[in-house]
Order: sequence, then structure tokens, then C-alpha cells
Amino acid sequence: MDLYQEIILEHSKRPLHAGLREPFDAEVHHVNPTCGDEVTLRVHVSGEGQSAVVADVSYDASGCSISTAATSVLAVEVIGHGVKEALASYLAMKSMLTSKGVDPGDEEQIGDGVAFAGVAKYPARVKCALLGWMAFTDALTQAGVDISATSTATPASATSDNDTTRNAITHNAMEDS
Repeated sequence: MDLYQEIILEHSKRPLHAGLREPFDAEVHHVNPTCGDEVTLRVHVSGEGQSAVVADVSYDASGCSISTAATSVLAVEVIGHGVKEALASYLAMKSMLTSKGVDPGDEEQIGDGVAFAGVAKYPARVKCALLGWMAFTDALTQAGVDISATSTATPASATSDNDTTRNAITHNAMEDS
């Protein structure tokens, strides 16, 4: 077993920041209909505008090890960081996962997220790895954060054929509130 497999297994068996916590500014629920993964994710943002910070991310995830582990990595990578930096991590993760194996990922930007580089070769699994990240960006929007300025700076590789991932993942953010 290589180091990346160990990282994914560790985050899957012992997901960090799991369990829904308060306070929170938004809660969303996303489902991957392809494999049945589900995540309910809460985000708490401190401050406003460009100086806003992701104060907390908590979640309840059920599904495959890739989905659970990727959501755990997400929480580790964004909590305590500025929203702009957190969204840059999302874009870097999405770019790597939708590159079909071309982008090895940048450990400085996505930390343990580089362990998921091999997932990019399996399109059905990309949706699993992006589920928590998509929920995170949705939760930021629900919390009133304008993510449009950052999301327009999407790296070219992030707009590949797999950019339909968002459309394939259904969500009901407000229905559960």
C-alpha cells in the first residue's frame, strides 16, 4: 500500500471534523446519485468580503471511502483560512480531479488532497471526491459569500469534460432547513 492509499484510508476511517456542530451560517445536503454518497455540510464564516475566514466546517458523511476521506481533507484544508484561499484550494482540487491524471496536484495548495490524484483516472469516482467540495462551495453561497469573483479564475484544466459534475450531483440546500 502506498502513502496516498494510507492517507485516504486514514481520513476515511477517522474523518477529521466529522459531526455537525454549531454555530453555523449555512447547511447543505448533497447526494451523489451515481454511487449513493451523501454529505450534510455546515459552514461558519467569520468576517465579510475579502477578509472573511472559514471559521468552521462540520459534516455528516455517508458513502464510499473516497467521498468521506475527501470531505475530511476539505475540512482540514479550509478551516482557519481565508475564503479566497479556501476557494483557491477548491479550484486546485477540482483542476487535479478533472485533469484525467495530467495534473498531479499541488501539495502546498491542497495538502493531503494530492492523495486523490489517482482518482482523476476514474470519472465515476471523481464525483465521489468532489461531493464535499461542491457542498462546501454551495454552503458558502448559502452563507452569503460571493464566490463568483474567485470561481471565474478557474484553471483551464478545471473546465474539462467532467465539468458536468455539479449537474450530476443533486442537492437540496434549503429544503432541509
